[in-house]
Amino acid sequence: MTKTVAIIPARYGSSRLPGKPLEQIGGRPMIQRVYEQTLAAEGIGRVLVATDDARIAAAVRAFGGELAITGEHATGTDRLAEVAGTLDAEIVVNVQGDLPLIEPATIARCVRPLHDDPKAGMASPMTPIRDHTEFENPHVVKVVVDGEGCALYFSRSPVPYWRGGMPAGVVGRRHIGIYAYRRPLLLELARAPRSALEQAEELEQLRALERGVRIRMIEVDSAPPEVDTPEDLARVRRIVEGSG
Repeated sequence: MTKTVAIIPARYGSSRLPGKPLEQIGGRPMIQRVYEQTLAAEGIGRVLVATDDARIAAAVRAFGGELAITGEHATGTDRLAEVAGTLDAEIVVNVQGDLPLIEPATIARCVRPLHDDPKAGMASPMTPIRDHTEFENPHVVKVVVDGEGCALYFSRSPVPYWRGGMPAGVVGRRHIGIYAYRRPLLLELARAPRSALEQAEELEQLRALERGVRIRMIEVDSAPPEVDTPEDLARVRRIVEGSG
């Protein structure tokens, strides 16, 4: 049985919402909500929060979560790799800590391609974009795929470019920040220098594409709201409170 471990990198510093892993949502810190949703995903044998911050570590201990204390890192991939290097696992799943409403089924679906496609080194979810404003928003990462559903490119720009004008309906696909890696690949990527495209777009997954990694994309119906700003946080709180 393939050993699959999920890691949630969490840092305290954020330019737009400092301390966001500890923000309360429906009486629980956001990091706890992400942890519990991840733990509920089928096929995930173990979940850890990876952090270098004592305040986040204390919060994780308080709700009984498993913790990995790391050094300081410039990227979430580097933090993930530090922990993955100590694990007995074949597949490592990176779940972003700002997705408190992530569906466990979405996480589970990301793992399956690595069982089914021996050529795939990574897998990640995407969802259709129908709104033109969302499509043009640089904070929304877009992905284009080939005929087999593998990523061709990720961008903050609106891709593809509709030369004849955007059609009605689906205009693109939004990337959701969850990655399933084969563990040796993750460690290899962490050792590699930042690529030119990665630095241009500030998207770590481009390091993998530039090195020829096959990334299988899984389409899901909708994207959970990401918490990047106080406005995002207020929206998620309203959703949680409205659902009881």
